[in-house]
Amino acid sequence: MPGQELIANGIADGSIDTVVLAFPDMHGRPVGKRVTPDFFSAHVAEHGIEVCDYLLAVDIDMTPLPGYRFANWDLGYGDVVAHPDFSTARHIPWLPGTAMVIGDLTDEAGTPVEVSPRQILRRQIARAVERGFRVSSATELEFFLFRDTYEEAHAKGWKGLTPHSQTIEDYQLLQTSREEYILRRIRHEMCAADIPVEFSKGEAGRGQHEVNVTYAGALETADRHLVFKNGIKEIAAQEGRAATFMAKWTMDDVGSSCHVHNSLWDSTTGEPLMADAAHATGLSTVGRRFLAGQLHAARQLAWCAAPTLNSYRRYVPGSWAPTAVVWGEDNRTCGFRVVGHGAGRRIESRVPGADVNPYLVVAACIAAGLYGIDHELELPEAYPTNAYTAADVPRIPSTLVEAIAELAGSEVAAEAFGPDVHHHLLNTAQQEWEAANRHVSDWELARNFERI
Repeated sequence: MPGQELIANGIADGSIDTVVLAFPDMHGRPVGKRVTPDFFSAHVAEHGIEVCDYLLAVDIDMTPLPGYRFANWDLGYGDVVAHPDFSTARHIPWLPGTAMVIGDLTDEAGTPVEVSPRQILRRQIARAVERGFRVSSATELEFFLFRDTYEEAHAKGWKGLTPHSQTIEDYQLLQTSREEYILRRIRHEMCAADIPVEFSKGEAGRGQHEVNVTYAGALETADRHLVFKNGIKEIAAQEGRAATFMAKWTMDDVGSSCHVHNSLWDSTTGEPLMADAAHATGLSTVGRRFLAGQLHAARQLAWCAAPTLNSYRRYVPGSWAPTAVVWGEDNRTCGFRVVGHGAGRRIESRVPGADVNPYLVVAACIAAGLYGIDHELELPEAYPTNAYTAADVPRIPSTLVEAIAELAGSEVAAEAFGPDVHHHLLNTAQQEWEAANRHVSDWELARNFERI
């Protein structure tokens, strides 16, 4: 097994003195343990390592949340086991002497933890394979870079921060040259970590960047995303800077997206299945139904693409974030954009923001697409012009409350995820809303303290 050999050989020659065994939590962050070489070789490589099951039942502040069936105070918050998936093993060049391997969670008897994000995605990939499909995916992450450190940002209460650029730098080479000391590290060190970066570019905000990673199988894409996003924060911190992946860090600038690309391939022959040049849409029958399913489920599964209260600040007309549940041929005003030709024909969902959990958003895309295939949904006509001004079309939920209601009644989620996973996702969403209601914002104080 190449990944196991990578770690074993690195431990043997002394180049690896720390093995990080990580897995994604419900917020798309890597959590886990740093393991010493001897203990990893003697125990963890074969048997995995125990971790507390509360890690799948906490908010972003690590506060245990009520309402979960899987893990709660009444059940005692016991252990689950993280087993290394050695196909994910990689060196982490920005952390000297460190290798990382991503794990899958099981109970003590070896039964997969169905509500864990990696397993949720695995189940949707398996459902696709049952139908003869292999799913290829890519995620396009955007982020803002600041001249402040994370510690300085905290001390300022995250106010008065200085974006690394004072001008919009979309595709601009002069301005991005001034940030190359960080972006160059990101590109080259990610490639050295076996995350194949294609390019970086300035984005449509002040201090905003996009770094694109080559497409891969759906699970590998989510695993890369996990390491990539965390690594950008670590590299920025090492350079005395801060990066944020908030969907909307300020209403004075654009939001940060995570466009998700998906395509179907024959799981046996590897033949691409999306394109049909003879059809008016340029999509095959299965491609049209796969897209129709994503349109059908866009509102129902919106929370998987927009999981926080802040996510919904991003959906502003004319802001490059979509508001209409329509599709278009290479039309960036639509929620779904069809691009590419031949084997590269694919669907881009422009709905997700940079704050997504990659496992959940890719799983939702697959689940929605398979629903369209299973139910033979018809694809409506492409929207030809500015979808921001479209009349009489469904819209992306504009609030977290609206998205929770859609998820609660979703027949797509019930059919694709099953009751346990559906409940787990829904409780995560509901707890985010309840947490938001326990705080008074600066805007509320300024608006109401004296005037009301």
